[in-house]
Amino acid sequence: MVKIVKYRRDENAINTMAKNVRKYRKEKKLTIQELSNIANLEYAQLSKIERGLANSTISTLFEIANALGISPGQLLET
Repeated sequence: MVKIVKYRRDENAINTMAKNVRKYRKEKKLTIQELSNIANLEYAQLSKIERGLANSTISTLFEIANALGISPGQLLET
């Protein structure tokens, strides 16, 4: 028997992260391209994250936080 797993998407968490990635990126005076290079992410992926269109993994959250020089938790603060 195959177990069906529902895909969960927490819009509030995604939008909070999107807002905070943009806020901290702009505070550091980085473009999306510059941050994507530092975080080793594709430009399109980071752009989608900032617009709240991508449901990021924990690994991506840590990569972005590290590239911004902040704690991962700061990206999820409301």
